[in-house]
Amino acid sequence: MERYIGIDVHSQSCTLAVMGATGKKLKSQVVETNGKVLVEAVRAVAGQRRVCLEEGTQSAWLYEILRPHADEVVVTFPDKHQGPKDDLRDAWMLANQLRTGSIKTRVYKGPRQFTGLRDAVRGYNMMMHDGVRLKNRLKAIYRSRGIGTTSEIYEVEARNAWLKKLPPSHRRLAQLLGEELDALVSLQEEAASWLREESKAHPIVRKLSTAPGMGPIRSAQVVAIGVTPHRFRTKRQFWSYCGLGIVTRSSADWVRQEGQWVRAQTQQTRGLNRNRNPLLKSVFKGAATSVVQQLKEDPLCQHYYRLLEGGTKPNLAKLTLARRIAAAVLAMWKKEEVYDPEIAQRTKKA
Repeated sequence: MERYIGIDVHSQSCTLAVMGATGKKLKSQVVETNGKVLVEAVRAVAGQRRVCLEEGTQSAWLYEILRPHADEVVVTFPDKHQGPKDDLRDAWMLANQLRTGSIKTRVYKGPRQFTGLRDAVRGYNMMMHDGVRLKNRLKAIYRSRGIGTTSEIYEVEARNAWLKKLPPSHRRLAQLLGEELDALVSLQEEAASWLREESKAHPIVRKLSTAPGMGPIRSAQVVAIGVTPHRFRTKRQFWSYCGLGIVTRSSADWVRQEGQWVRAQTQQTRGLNRNRNPLLKSVFKGAATSVVQQLKEDPLCQHYYRLLEGGTKPNLAKLTLARRIAAAVLAMWKKEEVYDPEIAQRTKKA
């Protein structure tokens, strides 16, 4: 006796809708967004419990507390739909989608032992993004007065000399932003130290960091997001998850020439897939950039320059390099081994 439970989650209340295997609406109720109350409400449903809820701020917490009390817990992205909308309708829709198997995208939720590493990665990314935003704001003040800048405007020793170039009306703001940047730099160092400390609990991070261009920070980010390589059966699935998959579209593929049907010469590629994890895309594109700029003797870098000599555009050559690094990292992760240049040669034919 299967029961499908849709939960529409909000900060103060949750709406539960219970549906039978035939699609019959059995019951619905509104409960407080409280772990103990939600667990009791789910356990009160007799039979095999299959729960569905939308991805959101509280989805990871709800998945952790409900998973021991249900046969299945599915987290999905909310669909865009027109027409009437309210909490109960959304809950019924989630229950019915789970019952009919019409859920398009399921969100993977990692085990609890990765919570510390994921939080460390999240904190590190926040600090780095805030630093970039703060530097852009500081630089914009000088640009607004027609003053060309260098990286010295971010340094404490040279800041006073640069502040004197600004009129008094702008000098105070630049000084405040500079002091905020000084405090943020120390926080960035603390976040990086925390991330390295959390990485020690996962030996695979050290192995992945031996790949060209990766390093400990990028490897920790890959492990924190991916959690397990066995989510991806092939490297092409991993490429798509990282935003490195090539999208192809075509229509009217065949034309008749001399009485024979031949494939038309039409442009089929439409760039890279947009439904990706942006951080992983940044990781592997950054790794490719590091290989090109710092590892001139590496076989991957040499392959990059051979592509350029063959007429490939630099951005496409770097994309090829990023895909090869991602394929090598996935192979290393599955086999739990350090980097071997032969891996790069095996993944060359992508």
